[in-house]
Amino acid sequence: RAVEDLGYSSLVVYDHVLGADPQRHPGWSGYYDMTDMFHEVFVLLGYLAAITQHIQLMTGIIILPQRQTVLVAKQAAEVDVLSGGRLCLGIGVGWNEVEFEALGEDFHNRGRRSEEQVEVLRELWTQEVVSYSGRWHRITGAGLNPLPVQRPIPIWFGGNVEPVLRRIARIGDGWLPELKPDAQGRAAVERLRKYAKEAGRDPSSIEIGGFVNLAEASVDSSLDEVREWSRIGASHLYLDTMRAGFGTVKEHIDAITGVKTKLDRLGM
Repeated sequence: RAVEDLGYSSLVVYDHVLGADPQRHPGWSGYYDMTDMFHEVFVLLGYLAAITQHIQLMTGIIILPQRQTVLVAKQAAEVDVLSGGRLCLGIGVGWNEVEFEALGEDFHNRGRRSEEQVEVLRELWTQEVVSYSGRWHRITGAGLNPLPVQRPIPIWFGGNVEPVLRRIARIGDGWLPELKPDAQGRAAVERLRKYAKEAGRDPSSIEIGGFVNLAEASVDSSLDEVREWSRIGASHLYLDTMRAGFGTVKEHIDAITGVKTKLDRLGM
């Protein structure tokens, strides 16, 4: 509620189903493990839909290929209905093979499979009855009810490797880069735009959401990153307060309030 009241336009939630026990996986070097807490993403978004009024609700990102596609379509459509059309589905292919194993999905074909998943999602969100026969999916004369408010729900992609950039250029509505707005970030944005032109798309039709992490920057230095992302052409800027040393909800709210106040003063 504080985020919405401050005038932020979007709220991003992260996704993991299981955390691995590093003691059972020698050499574990993943970003998260079993000690890190994650709420189940669609249940959380359903709750947030009820206690907010206008802020966009976004997964940033949901690990699509470790889930059943039709079930994701149903869950996302339901959140979109409950929120009055405020969902943006950020997706990625994931990195945690332990999680894929536990969920019974193939870790090794996740990138290719995710493209077909996106196609299935969009068909289910826009048609009352779907018949689909692909490499990994088969639907025979069936459909969702209710359909989402947005038809289709926007799909953004996370990730920075070249296959992902090419995938975004061909089929993505937006991109959540895990980069800083430095030379590497600028080069990645330019490659995305190049790939979009090659795919016959207007590069400006693909939105970009840059992240500014307060664990790595002060409020003042974060404003420099905001400026750089704006110069690069980011359409959205997301402020990340995780791992910034905050121990209470108030500390998180104070931090995002400080950044928003300074942005407003600067007219940004």
